Amino acid sequence: MEQQISTFILTLLSGLVLAVMILPFLVHKIEQELEIFLLICGLCAATISRAWNTHLVWEALKEPWMITAAVLVLGLLFKQFGHHTASVIHTIEQKTGPKIFLFLAILCIGLFSSLLTAIIAALLAAEIIKLLNLSSKEKIKLSIYTCFSIGFGAVLTPIGEPLSTIVVAKLKDAPYFADFFFLAKLLGPWIIPGLFLFAFLAMRMGKKPVTLPAQNAAPNEETHKTIFLRAGKVYLFVAGLVLLGEGLKPLAVRTIPLLSKYALYWLNILSAVLDNATVASIVITPQLPHDVLLFLLISLVCAGGLLIPGNIPNIICAAKLEIKTRDWLLAALPLGTGLLAVYFIVLCIVL
Repeated sequence: MEQQISTFILTLLSGLVLAVMILPFLVHKIEQELEIFLLICGLCAATISRAWNTHLVWEALKEPWMITAAVLVLGLLFKQFGHHTASVIHTIEQKTGPKIFLFLAILCIGLFSSLLTAIIAALLAAEIIKLLNLSSKEKIKLSIYTCFSIGFGAVLTPIGEPLSTIVVAKLKDAPYFADFFFLAKLLGPWIIPGLFLFAFLAMRMGKKPVTLPAQNAAPNEETHKTIFLRAGKVYLFVAGLVLLGEGLKPLAVRTIPLLSKYALYWLNILSAVLDNATVASIVITPQLPHDVLLFLLISLVCAGGLLIPGNIPNIICAAKLEIKTRDWLLAALPLGTGLLAVYFIVLCIVL
C-alpha cells in the first residue's frame, strides 16, 4: 500500500513538472500571470509531497525578501537618477564605439557578478538595457546574453549566487575542502570562454549607436505603483520557486541516484524550471567523483539560462523588461542547447 501511495505521489509530481514546463507556452493567461502560476504549483507540490512544516513556511516567506528589497530600492533609485545613468553610458559609448561598449559591458557585468552578486549585476544590467536605443527583440536577445553571462560569472565565488553558495557549503569538508576560490579554480577554465562568447554575441548588435544623449533619452515613465507591483511579483515568483523546489525533492531523490553522469547532465535541464540552486542542493554531495561534479555543475550553469525561473538574473531582467516566457524561450533555446551540447562533447573528450 505504501509503495502504491509513493508511486502515486511521484506520478503527480512528474505531472506537475510537465505542467510547469508546458502550460506557460500553451495558455496565454498563465504566461501573463507566471508568478501566481508558479506559486500555485509550489503550493500543490508541497501539499502532494507532504512537505509542509514551520521551517518551509518560514523559508518561503523569508527567502524572497533580499531580492525583493534590492529590486524595490534600485528601482526607486533608477527612477530618480536614471537621467544621469543615460548620460554616463552615452559618454562611454562615444569613447569606445557601440561594439566595444557592448562587448565590455557584458563581459564586465559577467565577471564582476561574482563579487557584486547576481542580484545587483542583474538589476544594473536591466536598467542599462532599458535605456538602450534598441528594438524590443534586440533587448530580449541582449538580456539573454547578459543573464547567461551573469549566471556563468556569479558561480565563480560563493557570494555570487545561491548555486555557488550551496555547492561550496556542501563540499567544505573532505574530500574537496572547498574554500572561497574552489569554484574559480574548478570552473574558471570552462567558464571564462563562455563569458567571452556572450560578450562577442552582444558586440554583434553594435552595428549602430545604441545609446542616446541624455537629453534625447526617453524619460523614465515608471510610476511608484509600477515599481512596487514589480517587486511584489518578484516576491511571489521566488516564494513559488522555494515551495516548488522543496515539494519536488521526493521525485529528485528517488530518480537521481539511479542515473549516470551523462544522464544527469541532460536531466539538469530541469533546473531551467526549478532554479539551478534548488537542483544543486539535491544532486551535489561530497561523495561525487571530480568528473561527475564537473559534469553536473557545467550543466546546471548552462541550463539555468533556458527559462525565466532558471536563476535570479532571468527573473529580474524578465520582470524589469517585461519579457514573456515564450519570447525568452525562443531567444534562449538555441544558445542554451548549443552550449549544453558543446560542453558535453568537450567534457566527454577531456574527461
